[in-house]
Amino acid sequence: MESQLLLPACYLPPISYFHTIQEHNLPLIIEKYEHFQKQSYRTRARIASANGVQDLIVPIQHGNKDRVPMKDIRISYEFDWQRLHWLSIQTAYRSSAYFEYYEDDFIQFYEAKFDYLVDFNVAQLELLLKSIKLKHAVNFTQEYVAAPADTIDYRNAIHPKKESILANPKEYYQVFSDKNGFYPDLSIIDLLFNQGPQSKSYL
Repeated sequence: MESQLLLPACYLPPISYFHTIQEHNLPLIIEKYEHFQKQSYRTRARIASANGVQDLIVPIQHGNKDRVPMKDIRISYEFDWQRLHWLSIQTAYRSSAYFEYYEDDFIQFYEAKFDYLVDFNVAQLELLLKSIKLKHAVNFTQEYVAAPADTIDYRNAIHPKKESILANPKEYYQVFSDKNGFYPDLSIIDLLFNQGPQSKSYL
């Protein structure tokens, strides 16, 4: 059996997520049956704003059960977080070299409402893979397996509370780097909006 790469479904995932996809170049499997992990990249993306790193967090509906499979996590729309996220993204990247080129592709995620977090995240992932020109089809797990065979498992390796798996990341131009310095391993949109077609070679 051919090896495959197992990753969680993240919100605008960090650069290290796509570096992993590029580095291993294996069939891509997204985990749908794991228990949802709070304070992870599943609902959190990091961008570079004028005031430093800013976290964008997708609110979810909290039910009575603690251990809910990722596939069953619903997005909450009790407040207009989509407008706030898109405004933050525009404010951070409006003056970047490639924001206008990709703007129409990304605004759809802040106008349409997705019921389930995994569908929202995977739709973004498919757009991001296409934008970076990484030719990977997205497949899904059919059940939760703690230690799947013939699989490189990154479900818990890429996490905001863990050290980045990117060793000595190269610097690239960021909009506010003159003021704030360089921030490594932000959301992939930071790389894409600043580097555009060069993003794949950076990975």
